[in-house]
Amino acid sequence: MSRFTDGTSIATADGWTVTRLTPPSRLFGANGLRTGPDGRVYIAQVAGSQISALDVDSGQLETVSAKGGPIVAPDDAAFDSRGDLYVTEYYDGRVSVRGTDGTTRLLRDDLPGANGITFHGNRLFVDECRIGGRLMELDPAGGAPKVLLDGLPMPNALEVGPDGKLYYPLLGTNEIWRIDPDGGEPERVAADLGGPTAVKFDADGMIVSTQVGAGQVLRIDPRTGDSTVLATIGPGLDNLTFVGGRLFVSSFTGQITEILAGGRTETALPDGLTWPLDLTVGPDGTLFVADGTFLLAIEPGGEPQTLGMLFSPGYPGYIRGLTSTGPGEFVVAGNGTVSRYRPGASESEVLVEGLDQLYGVAVSPSGVVAVADLGAGTVYTVRDGAAEAAATGLQDPMGVAFTADGTCLVSEAGAGRIVSVTSSGVDTLIDGLERPQGILVHDRRLYILDVDAKTLISVDLETKAQEVLARNLPVGAPAGVTPAPLRGLEPFSGPQGPFAGIAAGPDGTIYIAADAEGSVLALRVAS
Repeated sequence: MSRFTDGTSIATADGWTVTRLTPPSRLFGANGLRTGPDGRVYIAQVAGSQISALDVDSGQLETVSAKGGPIVAPDDAAFDSRGDLYVTEYYDGRVSVRGTDGTTRLLRDDLPGANGITFHGNRLFVDECRIGGRLMELDPAGGAPKVLLDGLPMPNALEVGPDGKLYYPLLGTNEIWRIDPDGGEPERVAADLGGPTAVKFDADGMIVSTQVGAGQVLRIDPRTGDSTVLATIGPGLDNLTFVGGRLFVSSFTGQITEILAGGRTETALPDGLTWPLDLTVGPDGTLFVADGTFLLAIEPGGEPQTLGMLFSPGYPGYIRGLTSTGPGEFVVAGNGTVSRYRPGASESEVLVEGLDQLYGVAVSPSGVVAVADLGAGTVYTVRDGAAEAAATGLQDPMGVAFTADGTCLVSEAGAGRIVSVTSSGVDTLIDGLERPQGILVHDRRLYILDVDAKTLISVDLETKAQEVLARNLPVGAPAGVTPAPLRGLEPFSGPQGPFAGIAAGPDGTIYIAADAEGSVLALRVAS
């Protein structure tokens, strides 16, 4: 079962068919892992504001805390002796407690970048994954935190070892450290790692640590710092947990992998897309998918392949808007930056920075770059390292596209309309929509993805005649759910709002980012 449980089948207009290029995702990515008192693995999902519990024997997956609920952007989790679940909410700087009765209470809301969390007996420890982060002991009853260390370079998932010392990885220095929580100086345990995101201990008292950049799971001797590779899975590893003697690790993609003897692995839960966000098609027909911390390529008839991710060289940071500008080259938008990205060369060039919440990006036939800034309510054109406002005062501008004559069109999601940008402002082209996001111009037609109506609309740009090509699309939030905003946290990302993009292939196929279920759809004229 996928994460989206609407159950309604997609309906297409006569003469059209729809297929899924990628299967629906079961999770919104996977971050913190913790084995619960019931023996299930609890999976925190920052991007989806969701916590799920996985039975590793049966594969059954249950949503414990759903999107739209009181827990927002959960990153890591720990259980106390009563079975209450304590959760760090990374983007909101909070720690919340979900009781065994299903109720949730807020413990603290003043911990920016709250990330790693663990219990040792009845003592609760938390750190902040940010530049200048703190390592703290929290009072489960709500008293003031005790700061053990300050000024740390991005500490992550931590654990108390058999020696009673608190072990914590530092992403900023690529090291693992420890400190006696009752006082003393910190000690470096291991260095020159592959991006340590978490530490846990096996039955022999050895550190086991996931490496986000190298994609490895390491076993480290806490006495010497010597390490061995238990398995190599791929970049994006985030956390780990033991179920009895079995070891499971999480990946940003949502994959849960069991590490077996001899470096072998077995997939306990398959990966998928976290969002997806914007889409674009290259000159050879390859489809490219912006999935925030990943850029993926899907060749015709092929499987998704990773071109770059957040911790790979030259990656331009969180990607939301995406457009192909030639073989192996893209203009991308995310956070407040527009960049030209060449993943094959592991390099990116900043075209402009310092903007707010960027969404769709497009390039005109003459090479003008336009980008929608939802935070500023503005569409900018980008030239020579500077951004110039082309249209202001818009209500949630999200998608941008150019017509053949170079007219810039914008989906104004908050106003339910599509506008054209003119020298004197904007003119309404199409109104009466609910929340249009991705837009596309192809063969003198405008295609609009209306996420609240869950429809794809085709508009003849000459006659303005409209046709609904698909209904009941798995886009946007499920009915009755109002997700809390994901504020983001530098240096990883700014606010992580959803954006369901669309693109067209050379054969006229319309690709849809089905962000509700985490898949990519292909809409084609029936043969």
